[in-house]
Amino acid sequence: MAGTEPRDPINEQEVAAKYGNIRTEMNQIYSKITELEMEVSEHSLVINAIQPLEPTRRCYRMIGGVLVERTIKEVLPAVQQNKEGIEVVIARLNEALERKKKELTDFETKYKIRIRKNEGESMDDNSKKEGSAQGVLVGPANA
Repeated sequence: MAGTEPRDPINEQEVAAKYGNIRTEMNQIYSKITELEMEVSEHSLVINAIQPLEPTRRCYRMIGGVLVERTIKEVLPAVQQNKEGIEVVIARLNEALERKKKELTDFETKYKIRIRKNEGESMDDNSKKEGSAQGVLVGPANA
């Protein structure tokens, strides 16, 4: 049974599928990290907005789809704790992403995978950049 495990693809299609799966997983992790970083940013905005206010002032917080009335002194620690929790998750996802990157490079090395498409695009991009930059005027015309 050890020989039939999906870890060691036999033919080219299996290698390509496994490679695609690894890249897809990496993209999903990138997306989740980006989403969580946006949440941290939103939490920071809330913290910065309510921190200077009077602790007894009432505020509203969405909990499980229900808007509840609380005071700032009740809400502020919860928002800070949530932000810290999200930052911990982001750190774990970054570690998982690094493991996936290593898995991808090991896989590329093992099966001698090279992506020709990127090499061709980068050459085209450079020639396009040079061509488009020729018509750009920088600085005053009289100088």
